[in-house]
Amino acid sequence: MRNLLVGLAFGLAVISRVSGADQLPAYDGNEHGDPPFLLEEGWKPLLNGTNLDGWTYRDPRRNGTWMATKGVAWPGTNNPKALIGRPEPGDRIVNTVKGPASDLICNEKMSDFELYLEFMIPANSNSGVFLHGLYEMQIWDSFGIVPRLDTDRTGALYHYEGGPINGVDGGAIPLVRAERNHGQWNAYHVWFQGPRFDASGKKIQNAKFLRVLLNGQLIHENQERLGRTQASPKMPEAETNSVVMLQGDHGAVAFRYIYVRPLRPLPQP
Repeated sequence: MRNLLVGLAFGLAVISRVSGADQLPAYDGNEHGDPPFLLEEGWKPLLNGTNLDGWTYRDPRRNGTWMATKGVAWPGTNNPKALIGRPEPGDRIVNTVKGPASDLICNEKMSDFELYLEFMIPANSNSGVFLHGLYEMQIWDSFGIVPRLDTDRTGALYHYEGGPINGVDGGAIPLVRAERNHGQWNAYHVWFQGPRFDASGKKIQNAKFLRVLLNGQLIHENQERLGRTQASPKMPEAETNSVVMLQGDHGAVAFRYIYVRPLRPLPQP
């Protein structure tokens, strides 16, 4: 009977953990099965599974190559710079053009949050994920190469608009190389804290990437952002802003599983 009770208690503890009563294991450089939005509570999807409702084109003149799709494929070496989307509404989005298209800005606005998303690019493509629409995490076809700039690596935080701020350039390279090759899905998991302002509108606290994981690997921790990144929209920093902007003006890219939830205490190593 004692062994039965011990086994039952263990089983209930496991169920409780997976159901979100406790946090998943802290980052340790390993994958942990399904994405966190399937294993923990409180996540909200930013893609509706059918179309691009909930998103705004930064440049409506160049909106024709984004679409929601049921599946995305990289054609391979015969057409390495392209992505193909299955022409049927689905739970992922793709910009199939090789050249410039509009960036996409999420209509959902938050201050501090945890964000999870997955992305894919073809050969030689370039994109980015701008938190609050202003602070970029780089996406680049950098797997297996030494890029011209260290900040051309996937996972880098990009340079400030207009040059250094207080002598700080803003570029921050990832702690490890964790990107995957073109044609494969990658995952960003980010804990983000927005800036703070006093009653007069003066900024009293910078935005901060508290933690960033790329494919389960820790690549940034406690990285402050003194200002907005190059190529971001010309809108001011604010305590509450669009959760994310997806860059589409540098080449083909696909995204899936874009989920957000309010910021909670970070899991510890």
